[in-house]
Amino acid sequence: MTLIQTNRNLFLAIGCLTISALLFSVMGICIRYASQSVDNYTIVFFRNLVGLVLFLPFIFKQGVHFVKTEKLWMHTWRSLIGLAAMYGFFYAIAHLKLSNAMVFTYSSPIFIPLIAWLFLKEKITTAMLCAAGLGFIGVFCVAKPDQGLLNWISIIGIASSLFASMAFVTVRALTQTEPPERIVFYFCLIGSLISVIPMFWVWRPYHLHELFFLIAAGVLANVSQIFMSHAYRLAPAGQIAPVNYMAIIFAGIWGFLLWNEVPDLYSIIGFCIILLAILLCSPLTQRDKKWRLKL
Repeated sequence: MTLIQTNRNLFLAIGCLTISALLFSVMGICIRYASQSVDNYTIVFFRNLVGLVLFLPFIFKQGVHFVKTEKLWMHTWRSLIGLAAMYGFFYAIAHLKLSNAMVFTYSSPIFIPLIAWLFLKEKITTAMLCAAGLGFIGVFCVAKPDQGLLNWISIIGIASSLFASMAFVTVRALTQTEPPERIVFYFCLIGSLISVIPMFWVWRPYHLHELFFLIAAGVLANVSQIFMSHAYRLAPAGQIAPVNYMAIIFAGIWGFLLWNEVPDLYSIIGFCIILLAILLCSPLTQRDKKWRLKL
């Protein structure tokens, strides 16, 4: 692959991941509204069920061969850790400011380069490490955990971030042989089968406005997943991961417009640092031969 094609793929990957982050932040709005009257178990179940229903026409069109895979164990692992991240993330949205919840979840790029190196043997560059480090600083500027990092909501948020980073790296491995649509399908299928179990304990009739937010969240989440899968097919996980931080900025905008969550000076500084971290993963700053670390 030529340098021009590589840079083109990287630009496309960054674009896809940016769209994914935008859709995911809008999904956060739906989750916030739904969580006012609906429990977390039901929200997670509907998110997966809606995705599964959306894929049924596609499967009928493609035929049964579409669901055939030799990576069932990897799909299962991706679904389990992705589901764990989802439970934690949705819980954080319900109990924190929207931007802060996004901060905890989208701090996953801090972990992604190391996990990608450990499991996929992807090389780490100085630019990647700098981007992750800057992103880490930006996360804390935005989050401002004045109640202490070790409060239980923060622990849930950080654990969700770690699980999400493992899921992202697994998606990167799956895209080597699996189309993005199949990855999302198996995630929704396995996620629905698992999440339906705790949901049964709290099942009740739901109002129309609750169903609207639950269904909208499921649609947005799955379209976001497809864009994310395409992004990780085009470029290494560790190289484009900081683009995920865009969801924090989008969430800050939605928080201001919908709930009057006004960012203070530290939040603005954090957003700027996060944007700088994103720039470090662009083709203009990636100098693999020059920056490569021998790890």
